[in-house]
This record gives sequence, structure tokens and C-alpha cells, in this order.
Amino acid sequence: MVKVSLSAIALALALSGCSPAPQQEVADQQPVTATADTSSPWWDDAIFYQIWPRSFYDTDGDGHGDFNGMTAKLPYLQELGVTALWLTPMFEAPSYHGYDFTQFYQVESDYGSMAEFEAFILAADARGMKVILDLVINHISSEHEWFVRSAAGEAPYKDYFTWRDDMPGAGSGWGHAWSDNDKPDAVWHWNETRQQYYYAAFGASQPDVNLRHPDVIAEMEKMAKFWLDKGVAGFRLDAVRFAMEGGPNAQADTAETIAYWQSFNQFVKSVNPEAYLVGEAWVDIPVAARYFGDGKGLDQGFDFEVGYKILGLLQQNTAGEAQFGTMQSNQQQVADASVLTENVQQRIDSVAPLSFFAPFLTNHDQERVAFQLKQHDSKAKLAAAMLFSSPGTPYIYYGEEIGLTQDRSGHDVFKRAPMLWDNSKQAGFTQSDNNWVEQLELFGDNFPNWWPDFLVKQLKAEDRSVAAQQAQPDSVWQLYKFLIANKKQRPEFGTDGSYNVSQLENGVVQIIRELNGSKTLFVLNLTESAQDISSISRSGLSASWAFDTDGDSIAAYGLLVLQSR
Repeated sequence: MVKVSLSAIALALALSGCSPAPQQEVADQQPVTATADTSSPWWDDAIFYQIWPRSFYDTDGDGHGDFNGMTAKLPYLQELGVTALWLTPMFEAPSYHGYDFTQFYQVESDYGSMAEFEAFILAADARGMKVILDLVINHISSEHEWFVRSAAGEAPYKDYFTWRDDMPGAGSGWGHAWSDNDKPDAVWHWNETRQQYYYAAFGASQPDVNLRHPDVIAEMEKMAKFWLDKGVAGFRLDAVRFAMEGGPNAQADTAETIAYWQSFNQFVKSVNPEAYLVGEAWVDIPVAARYFGDGKGLDQGFDFEVGYKILGLLQQNTAGEAQFGTMQSNQQQVADASVLTENVQQRIDSVAPLSFFAPFLTNHDQERVAFQLKQHDSKAKLAAAMLFSSPGTPYIYYGEEIGLTQDRSGHDVFKRAPMLWDNSKQAGFTQSDNNWVEQLELFGDNFPNWWPDFLVKQLKAEDRSVAAQQAQPDSVWQLYKFLIANKKQRPEFGTDGSYNVSQLENGVVQIIRELNGSKTLFVLNLTESAQDISSISRSGLSASWAFDTDGDSIAAYGLLVLQSR
């Protein structure tokens, strides 16, 4: 087969040939490879695990996860095999989610003390795990001292935010920064003290800071240095698209915004050349790639598309919403495996290198994988296999490795509920009789107490917890552990390895990763009935995951992994 460099602008891929044709096998798409880079940064080989600290593990019995809880679970994370951790916001904030923090240099008191946070960082480092923090630079809390003093007109805070005298009229072009709607009142909010409107893309409680003001720029850099000096390895940057709006029709992805992140990265690298920045640009790949900034911008950006593509192959009418994003590719039309190649092709064709993109299935703003797939564990395994076979630095949202689901759609808290560790009271998350999701005052008036019934259902199933999954040889957890180990150990799983997807007429998909004679073949049955796989060549390969096969047959939604020795 012809092999071409992953850094090539275009590849000779017969994308249309990947669609199933009657009575014949679909032709293989040509694999893509790259010249090996022996000087790649640490994040190129990392496997990230996203933790929602409030929901991970509670050690002091207050119903909230804490720093000591994360420290206590480091052996679990090490056994799973992940090498890096992303903590969602852990600065002091008035909300449960923390994306509206009031302090730049204090940890969330619900999670513990600064000393406990520092101990966690040291303990993670001792186990070979790097930790990055969720850093929100676009906006802060309306309760922050900066905003209070700005509203009072005090210097120098007066211009730390964007103010105006009047509400823009209908048709002005103002609206949600990630949408083309005409809703000026969605982003301009009245302040009674100052008698003016202020700009806040994410709601009145989260005013956008003015990143053109030198004092604001300097304080954001000071904050980054403070936490880097604490030993964190970098930051996940929230809402990078909206840093610097340029007017009603320029609220996202402006050249000024990209230039700001280039400058911020330059500062961060001056503090620690190995510090890592990954950006949340919830947008289609061609635009997200711009945050690479000609090699001077962010180190990586999330590939929001791949999760939509993978889940769309496994379940019709999956949640293709983009809550804070601007996506066209989430509305999947093609229902065959060509979408996987098209996704990688788009990354390659973009202005960023393939290694820039970090694939994932879902995160804290999206409905959980298991919920979208109706707790179909076999489908969850196929989703994991497609994720880990895709080039790039993978991210796992806590609980995906056990098929953790959610009670219902709606409020974001359903996506962020406590981890299920075992089948004891409160699923081993806390020794308290209640946990934080039952503190209903956190979520507004008349919010339902949904957790008790949800927990009963999960515990009754008996196979939803970490302990139960670890005891099963073919569980979702065991597959994640297997895939993570392969991602770390086998060279073909890196961005240098070729990536070749083909689909048989019967719906069975083959994904081949190969580099320098080391080869892995994934065989995935995307259909609801057993299928014949006798036509698939297994020369020089042996099975390393084969719970779903019987000779030349693969079970409905089954997975087979074959590898060279």
C-alpha cells in the first residue's frame, strides 16, 4: 500500500470507497504515516483522565470529593494506567462547578487546604502522573473583588471589564458568542451600581475580563506562574475562543484572541519550558486548528468532532448538541466508518499538525457515553476501541472506564455525579448519608432529589461499580486498562503509526495501526447480529482481546483485537 506523511497537506484517500457496497468488500483506505520525531514533548505520549473533584472521592464525610480523596485514589489511577490528570476548577468559587471563581490563589475550601492540594501534586508526581488545572481566563465571578470595585468605578478596576451605556438593539449582531442568534441581552447585563451594561458571554454571574488591559494581562500571567510554581504541569484553558471579542460579529475566534494565546504560551514557557497548554475550542477542526498559532500558540486542542463521529456510529440520535460550541460536524449524516477516516483527514488537512489534536468521547458538558448508548456495555467498548485507535493524546472523563451513566438529560449535574466505587452505601463515594448532589439548594428552586432512586438502580445492577468491573475479565474497565497499556507500549498507536479503516459489506469494521512491523488490527462488529469474519486476514497476528469471537464469527457489537508479537 502507498504510505504518505501525516504532515502532508492532502492524502490520496478514497473516502467514497469506504461506504459499504452490496455484495462486496469495501476497499481499504490507504494508511497514513509520519516520520518519527524523537524529540516529542511529554504530552504527545500522555493518557489523560479528567476528574471532577467534587464527585471523585470524599474522605472527610462532608459529601464533597476532596484533595485527600484524589490522593487516596492515585493507586487506582495508576492501576488503570493513566499518566496525566486534568482537574476541573478547584479555585474558591460561589458555584458548585467553579467556573466562576472569586480567588486566583486559593483552593476551593470544600476540597481541602492548600497543603492538601500540594500533597496531592507531590503524590501524583511520585506515581509518574502529571496534573493540569482547569484555568478560566475569559471570565470570573461577579462576586470577585475586581468586578465589585469595577462596578463602583474605582481605579484601576474601572476598565477591567467591558462596559457600555445602552443595550444594543435587535439586529445589532450581538448574541451568544457560539451562535448566530440575535439576543443582545444574552451577553449584555445591567449593573445597578454602575448604571451600565457589562459584557458576559456565559451569563450575568460570569463577566468577561478585559484582556486588553495591561493589569489584567499581568495578573493572569502571575496566576499561571503561581500554580506552575506549585508543581502543576500546565493548564486546560477554558473557552479559548472568546478571550477577546471585536464587536457584534466578532465574538469568537478573532485574530486578536489567537495572538493573546500565543503571548500567554510564550509567558508560560518562560516559567517552565515543559508546561502544557490545551485549549477548549468547541468548534469544527479547521477553526480549532488555528489555535496552534503557527507553532507559537497552544500545545494541543481538543478534537470535539471525533466523539460525535464515534457515538453516531453506535447509536442513532445520539446527543449531537454543542452546548457552548459552534459545530457543523456534529450533525452526522453518513452512518459508516468513513467518518473515522474523514475525521483524521480533517486533522491532517488543517493548519496544525496531527499531534495538536486531543481526541475524547465526552466531557463534563456533554451527556455521558453510557447514557447516550443506553448502558450497552458492548457498544461502550467499541467506542473506547475507536477512541484509542485514533491518533493523538486521548482524554477519558472519569467514570467512562466503568460505563458510568447519568439519571436523565437536562441539568449539568446529572453528567457530574459521584463516582461509583463499590456497592456499599453511597457507592463508596462518601461515608456520609448524603452527598453533594443531594444539597438541592446548589441547583435552584424546586430541584428534584433524583440521586436516591438513581443510586438504587445502579447498585441493584451489581455490575456498575469499579469493584464489580475490576472483578470481570471482559468488563469495560478491563478493556480500558488493556487499551491504555497498548497506547503506552506499542509504537503504532502514536501519531507516527499508519491509520487505515475499512468496512466489510456485513458492517464489520477493521482499523489497522502499524509502524515498523508492529501492527494492531481492531475488528469491530457495528451490527446487532453475529457476523462472519473469515475473510479478514490474520497473518502474523494473534488475538490479545477475543472475548466476543468464536472461530470465524464475531458477536453482535463484538470486538476483536489482533496484534503482532
